[in-house]
Amino acid sequence: MEKIIEESKQGQSLVLEHKKENTKKLFIESYGCAMNFSDSEVVASILANEGFNTTDKLEEADLVLVNTCSIRDKAEQTVRKRLEKYNAVKRINPGMKVGVLGCMAERLKSQFLEEEKIVDMVVGPDAYKDLPNLLKEIDEGRDAINVILSKDETYGDISPVRLNSNGVTAFVSITRGCDNMCTFCVVPFTRGRERSREPQSIMEEIADLASRGFKEITLLGQNVDSYLWYGGGLKKDYEKASEMQKATAVDFAQLLSMAAAANPKMRFRFSTSNPQDMLEDVLHVIAKYNNVCNYIHLPVQSGSTRILKEMNRQHTREEYIALVDKIKEILPGCSVSQDMISGFPTETEEDHQDTLSLMDHVKFDFGYMYSYSERPGTLAARKMEDDVPEEVKKRRLQEIVDMQQKTSKERISRFLGTTVEVLVEKASKKSDADWAGRNSENSMVVFPKGDYKPGDFVNVLVKECTSATLIGEAVGYSDMQS
Repeated sequence: MEKIIEESKQGQSLVLEHKKENTKKLFIESYGCAMNFSDSEVVASILANEGFNTTDKLEEADLVLVNTCSIRDKAEQTVRKRLEKYNAVKRINPGMKVGVLGCMAERLKSQFLEEEKIVDMVVGPDAYKDLPNLLKEIDEGRDAINVILSKDETYGDISPVRLNSNGVTAFVSITRGCDNMCTFCVVPFTRGRERSREPQSIMEEIADLASRGFKEITLLGQNVDSYLWYGGGLKKDYEKASEMQKATAVDFAQLLSMAAAANPKMRFRFSTSNPQDMLEDVLHVIAKYNNVCNYIHLPVQSGSTRILKEMNRQHTREEYIALVDKIKEILPGCSVSQDMISGFPTETEEDHQDTLSLMDHVKFDFGYMYSYSERPGTLAARKMEDDVPEEVKKRRLQEIVDMQQKTSKERISRFLGTTVEVLVEKASKKSDADWAGRNSENSMVVFPKGDYKPGDFVNVLVKECTSATLIGEAVGYSDMQS
């Protein structure tokens, strides 16, 4: 649940510029969080060197890959329906090969290959460099599988292609895996233990994106605040590092500061943060650099300390509130968003009221809210009974959503009558005459196009708003504009 699932992006088929010499066609579709979409760019880059150009026409593909998510049951069911579609096409085009990538691949490897026989290839999140060898296995008539989780793979040496990119914003992965072991989450089992990417490779990727005109980077990981580079290896092994390794280690605050200082005309965001790992140093970096956005996504999951303990979250209600209070002290006006789960096993009405009262205190700008969905393989599924009735889960979720919508409208209203800096990303969904982009606090802003273009930093005077969008008029370029 730590990972944000953007529903509008689910199932996108990804297309990049063709190489003339490539003769085979790849159809690749992604589901899940930003990390999965980022991984698809790594996969496309690897396969471009193996003779594959991408296509958005399933029927003409030689190789069909679906990058999958196990975070919610809905995502898995959607992927299964897509696999049925792929195999219907495969009956017409028997030369087509089908593969499953990502988190479902690791979790359901034997079912996909041996029991249901619905795919030719299963590739886990740490095995994408093995794709050329796996394709040879398929060509020789064998099923291909590699779901080994790595202690050190970060794909730092792969320059990802940018699929379906707007040319303005991009993700840069800085960590892989997770050590947190929240009882509801499959990520540690599907993506392995936490390790950080070498900072120089991160800086080089950001510099390359800047040279190509990108204007905003989101530093990405299951838990970015836990970033720690000390020469390679797992985060949990840091205590065994030498004194020299510890003295030269780079943590997240240092990495963020390095990126912001080296690229003053580029904006930076990061996701996702975990409360127990967010240090005050990070807040001071955000305060110091005007090109680091004034926005933190800070999953809480529940307002009840008892339920947080059942979830194996490493923070209490009181610690979370104290952290948010510290954020607002150091970063006045900072937007904070949440993840919230309703109906976790044993949740009582009192626990639910604790969640609502925490939301009332914090005043989140927006959130990602779900009712509990038991995920096979997690500690909660193995040790806890899913004992909250479905209708109770839905009612509690609706109360959480209702409170968030009310608070979102109150919070976004603070921008009325002010001038905000907007990075133009794309045309507005509702009117081709308007541009849309986000301000530093992650609110979407819409304004008439005028002579501006995507990639411009524009000052916009806010005149009205909905609960999710600011509407205004441009009053000129901002200081970030080159």
